[in-house]
Amino acid sequence: MLKPLGVQFESSASEAGAAALLGASIHYPVRGAVTWKSIVGTNVAADALSNLASAGLTGGALIIVGEDYGEGASVIQERTHAIALKSSLPLIDPRYDMPKLVEFTERAFDLSEASHLPVILSLRIRAAHMTGSFVCKDNRPSRFHPAYSPLAARYDYLRIPLPPSIYLQEKAKIAERLPAARRFITQHHLNERLAAGSDAHPRIGIVTPGGLHATVARALRRLGLADAFGRSDLEMLVLNVVCPLVPEEIAVFMADMDHVLVVEEGFPPFIEQEIRAIAHSGRLPCNVSGKDALSTPGEFTPEVLRDGISRWLRGVAGAAAAEAVGARQAAIENAAREAREAIVDLAPPRLPGFCTGCPERPIFTALKLLQEETGPLHISLDIGCNTFASLPPFNLGSTVLGYGLSLASGGAAGPATGKSAIAVMGDGGFWHNGFITGAVNAQWNRLDAVLVILENGYAAATGQQSIPSSRARSPRQPSRLSIESSLRAIGVDWIRRIDSYDVQRTLDILRDALNSRGLGLRVVISDQECMLARQRRERPALVRTVSEGGPASRARFGVDEEVCVGDHACMRLSGCPSLTIRPSRDPLKSVPVAYVDETCVACGLCGSAAQAAALCPSFYQAVRRINPGPWNRIKYRLSRGLMDWMGAS
Repeated sequence: MLKPLGVQFESSASEAGAAALLGASIHYPVRGAVTWKSIVGTNVAADALSNLASAGLTGGALIIVGEDYGEGASVIQERTHAIALKSSLPLIDPRYDMPKLVEFTERAFDLSEASHLPVILSLRIRAAHMTGSFVCKDNRPSRFHPAYSPLAARYDYLRIPLPPSIYLQEKAKIAERLPAARRFITQHHLNERLAAGSDAHPRIGIVTPGGLHATVARALRRLGLADAFGRSDLEMLVLNVVCPLVPEEIAVFMADMDHVLVVEEGFPPFIEQEIRAIAHSGRLPCNVSGKDALSTPGEFTPEVLRDGISRWLRGVAGAAAAEAVGARQAAIENAAREAREAIVDLAPPRLPGFCTGCPERPIFTALKLLQEETGPLHISLDIGCNTFASLPPFNLGSTVLGYGLSLASGGAAGPATGKSAIAVMGDGGFWHNGFITGAVNAQWNRLDAVLVILENGYAAATGQQSIPSSRARSPRQPSRLSIESSLRAIGVDWIRRIDSYDVQRTLDILRDALNSRGLGLRVVISDQECMLARQRRERPALVRTVSEGGPASRARFGVDEEVCVGDHACMRLSGCPSLTIRPSRDPLKSVPVAYVDETCVACGLCGSAAQAAALCPSFYQAVRRINPGPWNRIKYRLSRGLMDWMGAS
C-alpha cells in the first residue's frame, strides 16, 4: 500500500535501527517517522537520536513514542522528557482530542523542518483509551519517488559528528535551532490558552501539559469547576509542546495571574522548575505551586488531581470559593467511604501471568523442579512474557536488566555464586540485543552459563510482531533467519532443542546443561509456537471443518476427583489459569479438589508436570470427536460395549 506512494516501510530489529533510518533526513528533503514504546525504547535509540539532533536535519523527522508511565505501565517509571532536554529535541505532548492529534502529527513535521531538529510526539497510555473522529485528507505521493526522481548523494563534513563540526553543531542547536522551534510554536499557536468559563476564580490559573488536560478537566468537574466538555472556571495554559518552553508565552500568562498551579507527572519536575525560573528572572509577582500541592511521584489520576487541586484552591481562592470547594471535596470523600463500607467481599488480586497453554510456562515448571534439586540458582530473566515467572507460583528470577540482556547480566553472578548462571530470553530479545551482547559476549569472555531461548515465533509480549526468525507466511517456506545457525556460526556447540510441554525431558536437558561445566555457553531452545497465535489459526480452521461436515476432534484434560488428594501441588508447579479448584462432591473429602475448566487448550502441562514431579496420577485426557467417520464410530461401539460388560461383571 505504501510503496506506490514512495514510502519505505521497515520493521526494524531494534529501536536503534529504527532511529538510524531517520539519518536519511540529514542531507535530503525526505520525511521519516519511527515509533516505539518508551522509555526503554528511547534508551536503546538514544545514541542515534543524539547524533541525529547534533547533525541537524534537512527533511522532517518524527519519533512517535508510547509514553509508558503510570499505573497501567509495564516498564520502569521514567519519562521521555529528560531525553528531550538532554538532546534538545522538541517534545510534543498533545491535548487528547482526535482532530488535535491529527493536526499535531502534521505540525510535528513542519516543526521539525522549521527547526532542523527531530521532533518527539509523546502519546500517553490515556491516548489508547480515547474515541473520536477526524476528517481524512487525500494521500499524496512523495515528491521524491525512487522510481522517477531519485536524489543525488550529498557530502558535507559539517554534518559529521567529529571535531570541529561537533562544536559548531552544539552552537547551532542552542543559538539557531531551538530559537527557531520557539518561533514556530508561537507563530502557529501550538500551545493553547483556554479562557475561564466564569469569573468565579479570577487571577487563578493552571498550567498543564496537553496530555494531562483531560484529567485536569475531569478533576475540576468533580469539584464543580468545569462542565462535561472541559470548559473550566479556571483559566488554563495547555502546553502541547513541553520542550522547548516559550518563556515569553508563559510570562504573559503569569502576568495576568496571582496564583498558578503547574501540573506535571513524575520527578524531577522539569516544567515546574523552568516556570519558576521564568517567574524569578522576570520578577513576576505570581505565586507558583506544583509538587508542593500535588504528589511528587506517580501518575496523576483524576482522584490524585482532584485531591491536590482541592487543597491548593482552599489555600489560594477567596473564602466563599474555598468553602464551596471544600464542601464538594468532603461530599466526594463521604460517598467514597460509604461505597467502601458497602463492599463486603473484595475481588482477589489478579496478578499478570502466562496465557493458558503458553509454551513458556513448562520451562519454569522444570526450572522450579531443578532448583529443588540444586538449591537456589541465579536465573536472569529478560523483558517479555518470561518476566511473569518472577510472580507466583514460580517466584523465579534474580534480575531483569533490559531487552536481550539476561545472558550478559549473569556474567558476574555465575562466578560469584559458584554455579553456572542461567539466563532466559525470548527469540525477540535474542535478535534485539541478546545475540551480540549475550551470546557473542559469552563466547568472547568464555562465560560458563546456560542460556534458555524461548522461540515462540514472535515478539509475543507486545502483540506478536514478526521478528527475523518468524515463520514465513507460507508454511512451506523456511524461516528467514535461524537462531541455531547463528549460534553455531559463533562457535556454540552445546545446543539442544526441546518440546517444552514434555516437562520430564525438559528437566533432564536443563539438568544436563547445568552440570556440563567447562564447556562454555550451553543453549537450550524451546521452539513451541505462541499459544495465542496457534489458537487464532486453529480455531477458525476447526469451525470451518465442522461447518462443512468434516471430521474434527477437540482434546481437554480433566482431573479424576476420586484420585485427587487436594494438596494442590499441581497448581504450584504449573500456574495454568484453567487449572483451578472446586468443592469436592465426595462427602468424605473436606478439602477442595483440582478442576480443569472449559478454557483448557489441552497443552498437557498439568499431566506432564504431575508425572515429572511424581505427584498423584489424577489427570486424564479426553478427546471429543466431532462428525466422526465410520471407523471412529465402530471403535466407540466396541469400547463402549467392553466397558459395559466389564461394569456388569
